[in-house]
Amino acid sequence: MATYLVTGASGFFGGILKRRLLREGHTVVNIDLERDEDAGLPWLTSIQGDLRDRTLVERAFGKHRFDAVFHCAAQLAHGSRLDEHLLWTSNVDATVLLANVARAHGVKPFVFISTNCLWAADLGHPVREDDVPAPVEIYGRSKLEAEQRLQAFAGDLHVVTLRVPTIMDEGRLGLLAILYEFIDDNKTVWVVGDGGNQYQFIYADDLATGCIQAAQYGQSGLFHLGSDDVKSMRAVYESVVRESGSKSCVRSLPKGPTIAAMMAAHRLRISPLGPYHYKMIAESFLFDTARAKQELGWQPTLTNEQMLLRAYRHYRENRREIHGRSQASAHRKPAGMGVIRLLKWLS
Repeated sequence: MATYLVTGASGFFGGILKRRLLREGHTVVNIDLERDEDAGLPWLTSIQGDLRDRTLVERAFGKHRFDAVFHCAAQLAHGSRLDEHLLWTSNVDATVLLANVARAHGVKPFVFISTNCLWAADLGHPVREDDVPAPVEIYGRSKLEAEQRLQAFAGDLHVVTLRVPTIMDEGRLGLLAILYEFIDDNKTVWVVGDGGNQYQFIYADDLATGCIQAAQYGQSGLFHLGSDDVKSMRAVYESVVRESGSKSCVRSLPKGPTIAAMMAAHRLRISPLGPYHYKMIAESFLFDTARAKQELGWQPTLTNEQMLLRAYRHYRENRREIHGRSQASAHRKPAGMGVIRLLKWLS
């Protein structure tokens, strides 16, 4: 059995990957700023600390002989209190430090989780690996910079970058908890425009499979992952409302005035939604996943509506505990609604 370093394994997806590897009999080391709720499990070493701390990272590599690195940790740009220095240094500098230490210790497989936030416009076709990124906010720019910095290691490491859309499963909260609350309280679920836009998700366990396949790829590469058979956002929401038994209905907000209001709310720091969200809320965005299917043998297993229903049901069953959380990563606790709560009151 192998020994793996999973950064950010106290968070939503890193935790899912960590537990999958443990179930399969491997040893896992987690480095994360947040406390690891799984600390104490057999074959798991949990290190609470900062990936920008070279001494801490060197100590982990010196104590364990890793077979691969899964770099899932990242600082997000949600909310009004954004520390741009923390975000940039955590997403860029820490990534470079980790790659340097992996190279020094002869650990070749290095899997890096990137994002669809490298774009903020509908390209008019499923986005391929050779399409030129154009991020519009600091999170997307930081992930692109990290990708580019990792290219310098591609000769010494097997750097595999996996670009992914919104990761979904039970326990995925953050901004999506706002949607769940609307559905759970039987409030109107709003789409911007007619809701005909398609926006791809990825099932967390499918991404975990992709990570494992990427670590075995044996060379450097870049792959896009995401769900198949992507329905319109209106159709996805209507499916979840129907299957969950909620009394919510899906209605439209006018596109132009709504986006203008979102932009103003962001400038006033009264909304959790940033530039990426208001640019993409009524647009379509899909990744072309053909390369991953052909070269990694990867396949998605769940559709958007199946993923979202799983995530909503988990929220419904655990709502009281979820809203009591404070010390958790951004995707494992609900985002504040800000001015969106006014829309809920009016729904």
